Amino acid sequence: MIIFNGLSRVCVAGVLLGLSLAASARESAAQASAEVRRTSFGVPHIRASDERGLGFGIGYAYAQDNLCLLANEVVTVRGERARFFGPEQETPEARNNLASDVFFTWLNRPDAVAAFWKAQTPQIRQRIEGYVAGYNRYLKEQGAPVQCRAAWVRPLVAEDLIKLTRRLLVEGGVGQFAEALVGATPPQATASASSNARGFELAAARQQRFSFDRGSNAVAVGRDRSFNGRGMLLANPHFPWVGGMRFYQMHLTIPGQLDVMGAALPGLPVINIGFNQHVAWTHTVDTSKHFTLYRLTLDPKDSTRYLLDGKSLPLDKAVVNVQVKQADGSLKSQTHTVYSSQFGPVVQWPGKLDWDNHHAFSLRDANLGNDRVLQQWYAMNRASNLKELQTSVHTLQGIPWVNTLAADDQGQSLYMNQSVVPNVSEAKLAHCSDPRAGLQMIMLDGARSACAWDVDPRAAQPGIFSADQLPQLERRDYVQHANDSAWMANPKAPLTGFSPVISQDHIGLGPRARFALQRLQSLEQQPITVADLQNMVMDNEVYLAGQVMPDLLAFCAESLGPDAAALQPLCASLKAWDRRANLDSGLGLVHFINLVEHLAQIPDAWRVAFDPDQPLTTPRGLAIDREPVAKALRDAMLASTAAVAKLGLTANSQWGDVQRSGQIPIHGGPQELGIYNAMQTVPRADGKREVVSGSSYLQIVTFDDKGPHAEGVLAFSQSSNPASPHAKDQTQAFSEKKLSPLPFTEAQITADPQYQVQRIKE
Repeated sequence: MIIFNGLSRVCVAGVLLGLSLAASARESAAQASAEVRRTSFGVPHIRASDERGLGFGIGYAYAQDNLCLLANEVVTVRGERARFFGPEQETPEARNNLASDVFFTWLNRPDAVAAFWKAQTPQIRQRIEGYVAGYNRYLKEQGAPVQCRAAWVRPLVAEDLIKLTRRLLVEGGVGQFAEALVGATPPQATASASSNARGFELAAARQQRFSFDRGSNAVAVGRDRSFNGRGMLLANPHFPWVGGMRFYQMHLTIPGQLDVMGAALPGLPVINIGFNQHVAWTHTVDTSKHFTLYRLTLDPKDSTRYLLDGKSLPLDKAVVNVQVKQADGSLKSQTHTVYSSQFGPVVQWPGKLDWDNHHAFSLRDANLGNDRVLQQWYAMNRASNLKELQTSVHTLQGIPWVNTLAADDQGQSLYMNQSVVPNVSEAKLAHCSDPRAGLQMIMLDGARSACAWDVDPRAAQPGIFSADQLPQLERRDYVQHANDSAWMANPKAPLTGFSPVISQDHIGLGPRARFALQRLQSLEQQPITVADLQNMVMDNEVYLAGQVMPDLLAFCAESLGPDAAALQPLCASLKAWDRRANLDSGLGLVHFINLVEHLAQIPDAWRVAFDPDQPLTTPRGLAIDREPVAKALRDAMLASTAAVAKLGLTANSQWGDVQRSGQIPIHGGPQELGIYNAMQTVPRADGKREVVSGSSYLQIVTFDDKGPHAEGVLAFSQSSNPASPHAKDQTQAFSEKKLSPLPFTEAQITADPQYQVQRIKE
């Protein structure tokens, strides 16, 4: 039995040694210093002479803008929410605090964090240590903002950034099963951490939203289609507007070594999506599997033992200890046992993955072995051409759960589905998987060691596919991606024949991908310009309206029956609607959203079904001549009419009256409608809908002989501090569809009308 109650003696010795060495290195190193130069919207351009100094500037600047946000995320990954906020409260992701603490204490156990740190290069360590020092310097100087002036806001240590990084890694895997891991208990046993039915409902909703909240669009254009024969890149990631996945703009420079600009996630001292002098890149959430489940056959004599190749083996037991705040403010230690097989932790999901006397389920997450992720982005930040960027991805294989699209100043465009994927071939799936589970969630036989992931010596990590087995496509016209499989990155060169764990082909495309491909095809007779890429996002076309509106209007004209009078206003609003999701788009958009949401639950609602030979044009139309569809549509119309009336909307209401960020109206809409400018919202008490995720960091990059030219906007703005002048300025610009030049050269930076400089030292 392993107990994570403090550190074992060996771990303590190792960590203390590491801290001692780090302290010695700091004492002998020169004092870190950096320049933080701010331009319009508060974007920091951070310049230093070395890695530690650069990290120092990043940490300091980030604390200026988002100290409370980062402190809150650190409390989460430290597993200390129940200690400070109580066990029954919830995280920003609506996860029970106690369950969150148990999960993150297990995930970020001391040996795992120490091993991750040990695997980092000296440069990454210096960058992290500098970040920590910069954040702590600001906290000591200025203190925490009023909204988080509390005991849980404390100085950082390097391990905190490692824990944040590990949290990012498992977002596409075991991180989606936190409640199931915490709730896994042997039959007849009682769970010691909260894992109630509501928790699982919320977990299921988070799983379904994963590709929505962290979806993305991307287009990389090559020399044959671009306006000037150079590469072009549209980056349109759809990421959360709050919390630990909220992007931050910055520009990082070490003269003569590094010059890169873009956006980064909280606590990461590298650019995740951005550009440098020669290359621009972005990411989109992929459809590859990053974990598999294993169905364990239990020993009939003991449900905490499992059979592997006929031999009975004990489940490993790790006792996790967390501190829990009591009603009187005192702390009480609470323990929970996490069970694991050799395939990974046991997870239990009532009604889906039940642990009974016969079977249990383990989850193996490929990214738990990915200690290369920071080195990966570090290398990409420094790539001097597209080939160098591609080679770094092939060699390190550190991309966790996203595709990569890139373009360079020589006019090449590149798509890579080169993330960390379990090495499970199609043949192994046929031999080892449960066909009843389908391909949505891969379930392998945990009673046979032959069903373990294959090991390829060419791969950067045991148990994952090597780079040459994964999809990639280099083109001189374009590549695109909108969260479908790799298949249609460019229809002229379909990517086929991969293990279903990697990519599936001849399956229906999402409406955003169909929109993008048809829009790019419509531009074939002319060069693609910056305005064309911007319009793909900002003209807010509702792609699905073009597919079904003729049938909806026909239904309104012919099939309303006795409900005609009640439904006439709805039909009038649909007819008047401009089929876009702009601020001034009419009430028809609200009705259309309601109708599509209802009809999505109806089987065979399409007039023309999906045809794998015509993936860009099918499915389409509504089968209004079929009575079940007609009845469902009529019911949906009546329901939408009632819902709109309840919200107090009128025939003159516009979309900007409905969708907001605070008081700022926001254009765009649900990605299910094929709106490229995708927005996810939640209802507010005042009847409006608050944006919580969607278009985040929008970047359009081109190149000429002098280097990159970029324009963009951070839709939710730089700072999460309401008192900051940069809490809503870019949000207002986004609302007005204004992209601004991103100053990159010295001349551009110093010429910015809001230019200011701050020199900081340790």
